[in-house]
Amino acid sequence: MAQQLGYLSLALYLASFLCYARILYAPNIWVGRLATLLLASGIVAQYFSLYERSRVIQSVPYDDLYGSMSLFAWLLGITYIGLEIFHRQRSVGAFVTLLLVAWVAGLGFITAGAPTVRAPARGALFAFHVTLNTWAYAAFALSFVLSLIYLVQDRVLRSRRLGAAFWRFPPLDVLDRMARSSVYVGLVALAFGASMGFVWEHRLRGTYSLGDPKVIVTFAIVVVYAAYLLLSRNATWRGARAALLCAMNFVIVMFSYTFVNLYLTKFHRFF
Repeated sequence: MAQQLGYLSLALYLASFLCYARILYAPNIWVGRLATLLLASGIVAQYFSLYERSRVIQSVPYDDLYGSMSLFAWLLGITYIGLEIFHRQRSVGAFVTLLLVAWVAGLGFITAGAPTVRAPARGALFAFHVTLNTWAYAAFALSFVLSLIYLVQDRVLRSRRLGAAFWRFPPLDVLDRMARSSVYVGLVALAFGASMGFVWEHRLRGTYSLGDPKVIVTFAIVVVYAAYLLLSRNATWRGARAALLCAMNFVIVMFSYTFVNLYLTKFHRFF
C-alpha cells in the first residue's frame, strides 16, 4: 500500500510540474490553481505513504535512508506550498516540483544498496527533534533553489537577453524575500529541533554532548544562515552576493545530512 501511494504522489508531483511549467509560457489562473491543487494532493498522498510505511515497519518513517529522504521531500513540498500561498507567487513552482519529481523518482535507485540500520526506539521527543531538523534542511534546500533562480535571473538581466518566460518569474526582490522567508523557517525549525534534542538527551543521560560533530555542524549552519540574513540587508551584500552566499551555505547542510550523519556521529544518528 505504501508503495502504491508513493507512485501516486510521484504522479501528482509530475502533473503539478507540467501545470507549473505551462503557466511560465502561457499564464492562466485556473492552470495555476490546478498546479497548486495537484501539488497539495501529492503532499497528502505522500503523507499517507509515510504513515503506512511507518505502520508496517512499526517504527518512525525516517528509520532508514529511504524513509529519511522521503520525509525530506514531503517537508520540502509543505514548505514551498506555504511560501507560495504567503507570497502569492507560482512562478518558481516548476523548479521546485521538478526537484520533487527527480527526488522521489530517484529514491529507489539512490537507496537500493544502502544498508538498513535499525535505530533504537527513542520516544516521541526524539522523533519530534528529527522531524524538525529534517524540516529545517528542507527549508534550506528551498532557499538554495530560490537563490539559484535569483542568480540565473540576475545574470540574464545583465546580459539583456530576455526570453518570454523570463518576464513571468518573480522580480528579484520577491525572490530575495522568498529565499529569506525559507531561511527563517529553517532557522526556527532548527532551533526548536535542537532544543528538543537537548531536552531528550538531558533526560536520557543527564548531560549534553556539545562536542558531538552533529552539534558542532548544526551550530555552524545556524551561524552561516544568520550571517546571510544579516548581510542580505546590507547595501554592499544585498542582491547577487547574498544569493550566492545562501546557495553556498547549503553545502554545509548537505554535509551534515549525509557525511556527518552517516560517518561522524553515532549518538545523533537517526538512520
